[in-house]
Amino acid sequence: MARDRKPIILSVDDDQQVLRSLKRDLRSQYQDDYRIISTTQVEEALQAVEDLKKKGETIALFLSDQRMPDMLGVDFLEKAKPHYPNAKRVLLTAYSDTDAAIKAINEVQLDYYLLKPWDPPEEKLYPILTELLEDWKLTHRPAFEGIRVVGYQYSPKSHNVKDWLAANLLPYEWIDARSPQGEELVELHRCKVTELPLVILEDGTAFSDPGLDEVAEALGMSATVQEDLYDVVIIGGGPSGMAAAVYGGSEGLKTLVIEKRAPGGQAGSSSRIENYLGFPSGLSGSELTRRAMAQTLRFGVEVVSPREVTGIEIRDNYKILTLDDDSRVRTKSVILTTGVQYRMLEAEGADKFNGAGVYYGAATTEARACENHNVFVVGGGNSAGQGAVYLSKFAERVTILVRKPDLTASMSSYLIEQIESIDNITVQGYREVVKVCGDDDRVQRLVLQNLEDDSTEEVKADALFIFIGARPRTEWLERGQIMTDQRGFVITGRDLLATPERSKSWPLERNPYLLETCQPGIFAAGDVRSGAMNRVASAVGEGAMAIKFVHEYLGGF
Repeated sequence: MARDRKPIILSVDDDQQVLRSLKRDLRSQYQDDYRIISTTQVEEALQAVEDLKKKGETIALFLSDQRMPDMLGVDFLEKAKPHYPNAKRVLLTAYSDTDAAIKAINEVQLDYYLLKPWDPPEEKLYPILTELLEDWKLTHRPAFEGIRVVGYQYSPKSHNVKDWLAANLLPYEWIDARSPQGEELVELHRCKVTELPLVILEDGTAFSDPGLDEVAEALGMSATVQEDLYDVVIIGGGPSGMAAAVYGGSEGLKTLVIEKRAPGGQAGSSSRIENYLGFPSGLSGSELTRRAMAQTLRFGVEVVSPREVTGIEIRDNYKILTLDDDSRVRTKSVILTTGVQYRMLEAEGADKFNGAGVYYGAATTEARACENHNVFVVGGGNSAGQGAVYLSKFAERVTILVRKPDLTASMSSYLIEQIESIDNITVQGYREVVKVCGDDDRVQRLVLQNLEDDSTEEVKADALFIFIGARPRTEWLERGQIMTDQRGFVITGRDLLATPERSKSWPLERNPYLLETCQPGIFAAGDVRSGAMNRVASAVGEGAMAIKFVHEYLGGF
């Protein structure tokens, strides 16, 4: 149920009868546009002000009695002012208190004082309050409704949270901890600087330096497996995994997807995919992910994220998966769709600034922070090109660095033409980053090597985005359990029988199915598979195909 986000009129008066009359009159006139909150306890009112601020609520108007036993109304308004400096402040006074009210106009910027009683309200209350509220509306800017992240721009922890939220299609507002708003929120939530980033949910719940699974659970995402036994468990939520999930769920299999970080995989972080069949204008990776997730959930597939599989045990044809929280999952079959990840840059200093100016992918997450900055992109594939195009909308200059002479060997021609038409993108061939330099806080310079003449130069850089190569996410597999090639990609199907040595790993009389690994009932699809095409369309096709082979395998289970 959505929260009522209407602005608030808060009134406080220790006289129960007066407060009841005031609340009645306020509701009669303003309840359609404002929430009316009232209390007889001034300390309760102050606590409410602080709690409402934490929750991101808006107070438009304070109405306070002057003579209260615990605190004068003027003092209450003064204490409430720092939390809501733009709210209108009105004092309710008796005739004998007018001098105090007049003095308060200067001391706490009182907007008005009203004499009791205010009958009839149509003449003595509503015209005054309505005018004040109209003035408030003219300058009021509605607060962001959603998740807020407070941290430092060049903090790896802050980047990790932002990147995770973006990958999971969760809108958020980034607030620099050094800004006045950031300092206020850090103080309000009593968060230490060492505990940043601070993640504040829409309901006001705050987490200091949280784990991603902790935030996921609070947002209603499931990081816990629900069932005891599944027909098929899909490890990885990229395009291949999502396709397998859609077909598995639609064909009646009890299906579970376990995703380490966020659905979408590498494709999900792409700013634009323009060669996917059926989308002539292209679509973003986030849009593709959103559509795929909607289909997956529609067919009743269970999705657990963020959660990582750390091991597979095979027992009586059942596959027992161990997760990173030490829980276990039983399944009849498994599809490995863990995909690939960018190779780490081997330049000196790159590790030091990871998340603090050095970013692997993440162009859509950090692009706005690169406004008017000088950024570099390392890589010559489509992902690098799409990232550069997106960054060019914000950065002053984007330089693409490639080891080869130009982009023609590794990038689609439509993307090369697009890059050539953008004035603030430059491509430098025969270039390699050999050192990343800066202070302890952030990247400031790069040392580039010219591979033609072996010379080096130092250039100013505000950020470095890396899109180089691809290494499979198979490091978690027990050595020798699943056969992989020299680069770590999973060997499947006929390739298992390509040599006598490989054939020894296959235990059954029948030949392995096309996408089956050396362990019967464990399949691999998408970029993690040896010989895969590394295209979204082929990954989706393999994911759907894997379910066909799962059915055949379960038929003889």
